[in-house]
Amino acid sequence: MSTAARQRGPIVLWRALSYLGPYKRDAIGASASLILVSAANLAMPQLLRYAIDVGIAKRQINAMLISIGGLCTVAIGRAMFTFFQGYLAERASQGAAYDLRVSLFARIQRLSFSYYDRVHTGQLLTRLTNDVDHIRGFVGSGIVQLTGATILLFGTIFFLLAMNWRLAIVTLATIPASLILLILIGRRIAQLFSRIQQSLGRLTTVLQEDLTGMRMVRAFAREEYECNRFGAANKELLDRNIDFLRSFSQIFPFVLFLANLGTLAVIWYGGLEAIAGRLTIGELIAFYSYLSFLHLTIMMISFGGAAIPRAQAASKRVFEILDAELEVRDAPNAKSLSLIIGRVEFRDVRFRYPGSNREILRGLNFSVEPGQKVALVGPIGSGKSTTINLLPRFYDVRAGSVLIDGLDVRELAMASLRGHMGIVLQETLLFSGSVRDNIAYGKPDATQEEIEYAARAAQADGFINSLLQGYDTVIGERGVGLSGGERQRIAIARAILINPRLLILDDSTSSVDARTEAAILEALSRLMREGGRTVFVIAHRLSTVRDADLILVFNEGQIVAQGTLESLLGESPLYNEILGSQIVADLAPEPG
Repeated sequence: MSTAARQRGPIVLWRALSYLGPYKRDAIGASASLILVSAANLAMPQLLRYAIDVGIAKRQINAMLISIGGLCTVAIGRAMFTFFQGYLAERASQGAAYDLRVSLFARIQRLSFSYYDRVHTGQLLTRLTNDVDHIRGFVGSGIVQLTGATILLFGTIFFLLAMNWRLAIVTLATIPASLILLILIGRRIAQLFSRIQQSLGRLTTVLQEDLTGMRMVRAFAREEYECNRFGAANKELLDRNIDFLRSFSQIFPFVLFLANLGTLAVIWYGGLEAIAGRLTIGELIAFYSYLSFLHLTIMMISFGGAAIPRAQAASKRVFEILDAELEVRDAPNAKSLSLIIGRVEFRDVRFRYPGSNREILRGLNFSVEPGQKVALVGPIGSGKSTTINLLPRFYDVRAGSVLIDGLDVRELAMASLRGHMGIVLQETLLFSGSVRDNIAYGKPDATQEEIEYAARAAQADGFINSLLQGYDTVIGERGVGLSGGERQRIAIARAILINPRLLILDDSTSSVDARTEAAILEALSRLMREGGRTVFVIAHRLSTVRDADLILVFNEGQIVAQGTLESLLGESPLYNEILGSQIVADLAPEPG
């Protein structure tokens, strides 16, 4: 079945309901309780009719006692089964929501990086929370409400026709108009709710960006601008909700008007039937009670009908993620590597980001031997970071191939491939938790000795021991409480701990001073010599590239020169220009 077909309204709702599968016992129990509650509701007017026509009209005490006992029994049974119906339905829906969140989060973990390039984080947060909650409400109370209303509707129609078919036809004449009205309004509500979710996603995105970039906002004194931006997104959400409520509220005046017409029909035509002797007083009162049920079912269908388009819109948004194509995935016969030597080769590699027509990399060709240190230099936007992102398959090449030990990385299992790589990205991310947990993130079973060794190699051991609780110190979200250089050193220790055969440093010493950088590079050089690691470094400092075995000079997506420091000084004007700017920057006095 195509993705478009799976996104159609009825099908997408059925997919949402399929998550009740593991909780079918609770769902069946809730359905059985619902049937019994409906049966109790339908029985009460008949017991009332019996009490009036037999107990009161014929003055039979036993009939009155039977009716009273029956009404009490039905009331108790209805209360008990209403509890079971609500409890079991909610337990099943909460379980379904739990499984849906797990599936959604697992899918988010596997989605290609190109997907995140196109979708805002706020949209993903909204789908994982708000949309899932709307689906939970539908598969729980929503579907139960609709089912109960349907059973009560047909049961009511049956008893109305059984008691007096002529009066029933007059009474039911307003039902088709009510249903048509509900269908028309339901379509409008579906469109409005989809817009509400989009607005909520935009609001969440603004909030997430502001909370993440709070320091930047205050550094540039943009608080008022951000308040206005949030206010605009909040106003858009308010307007969408008001439009939704206006459309939804338009249902009730018409539904109540049609219900009142049914009441008039019962009083007028039912009264004539009772006067003519074709309808007893008990039947007339029972008929009126069933008419109340009829009005109740229409109101329940109105509320339940409004839940359907909400659930459809939410389900489409959730299943868009679950059905999103994985642009980078393991091949069916992907190989797992127990060990890699570390030889890397790029063969005529071309790459452009999904949705873009601009080619970022244009025919890259180079090879790196095991144990070599490779420095990538060049102007901003020349393709350096894109190149190293192809090694762990954050993206796949559009043409050509990237090989490790002679094997195309697309033939390797991603978990196995990345398990041999230590990566320190330009944007350092630490998680809320202890310093120890952050260093051991890639190797949770690491011993304290291994953690401290990695920290010493990254020149992080000194400042960690100076913290109040040392390695047990809990750092804030995203490393709040540590300087940029301290965060980078912890990130480098995290990469070193897994003892990688390939180490990738994306400008990872940019936030440390020259002395600390020299100590880190010396430690990394020692690790390279000891373990024969292949190291890729994106560098902007002369000290970083001085001892590189191979320097690749990038410009506009191509390697315009490659060699050692000495050879490039005499061969590459661009490299000399870059080197000159670095020397000027290094010689500039530090502020303060």
